[in-house]
Amino acid sequence: MFNKFKPTWMIESIYDLQPAELKARGIKVVLTDLDNTLIAWNNPLGTPQLREWLEIMKKAELPVVVVSNNNHQRVKKAVAPFGLPFISRALKPLGRGIKLAKKQFDVQDSELVLVGDQLLTDIAAANHTNIRSILVKPIVQTDAWNTRINRGIEKIVKKQLLKQGDLKESWGHTLND
Repeated sequence: MFNKFKPTWMIESIYDLQPAELKARGIKVVLTDLDNTLIAWNNPLGTPQLREWLEIMKKAELPVVVVSNNNHQRVKKAVAPFGLPFISRALKPLGRGIKLAKKQFDVQDSELVLVGDQLLTDIAAANHTNIRSILVKPIVQTDAWNTRINRGIEKIVKKQLLKQGDLKESWGHTLND
């Protein structure tokens, strides 16, 4: 039951991801959650580190696509400064957003990875659609009201995954950690 929440990898931050590591694993498109993964939920302007990372990904010709459960206007406004493609109302943990991205970029499951900060939505959606996933630490330790409920349930799931040996206790900085 808990295996549907098991990430493929765990790293500190999305900004630790390097194009060479991703390409070595056959990844051609990086799907990412928005709030607390790419940007802090309460700071939509992002950081210089985010802009630098996006530039590195762009130079490496690795598209970064935001796949968010937020509504269209919220996501459009948040990604506008970065010029990123996006899919809103992704319905994670269901596969709607991932399936749309797969079709839009004409890639196979093995060529996609979803990066997110939540087991119950992001990682479950990746597993539901048979793509690999990367769990990252939330950028900030606070959440919007609607995410706080998930975080409580997530603590129980994390405990069980740790007990089963399906989750590491430490966070890496590369996909090899």
